[in-house]
Amino acid sequence: MTKLEDLKKYLNYEFSSGSYTGEDYKTFERKYINYLKTIAQENGWRFVSALKNHYEFSAFLEVNYHFIYLSISDVRYFQNEWYNNILIRTAKSDRDYTGGSNHYTDLPNLTNNILNLARS
Repeated sequence: MTKLEDLKKYLNYEFSSGSYTGEDYKTFERKYINYLKTIAQENGWRFVSALKNHYEFSAFLEVNYHFIYLSISDVRYFQNEWYNNILIRTAKSDRDYTGGSNHYTDLPNLTNNILNLARS
């Protein structure tokens, strides 16, 4: 189980860059996705999927019969945005990448803001 403290170690971290995804990012991404799975399990949600990109990713959660999409920006160019500025929005399904209105949250408040979004 990944905890918030495990991810905080990456604050102000300068990730590798290149035409291939670096091992440092792969480790970070794996921890981040495991953290999402942990909070989903703790709250009775369903972690649906993650779409891994080069140095960013998005994911879908199902929260109280509502789909929630979340996304982090490229960690190489937007340092700490993965922690301070996470995009979340409602979605019609786990294939709906346009979804509802954009909302932003930080990682410590992610759970509460997802719950609030699922209620609206």
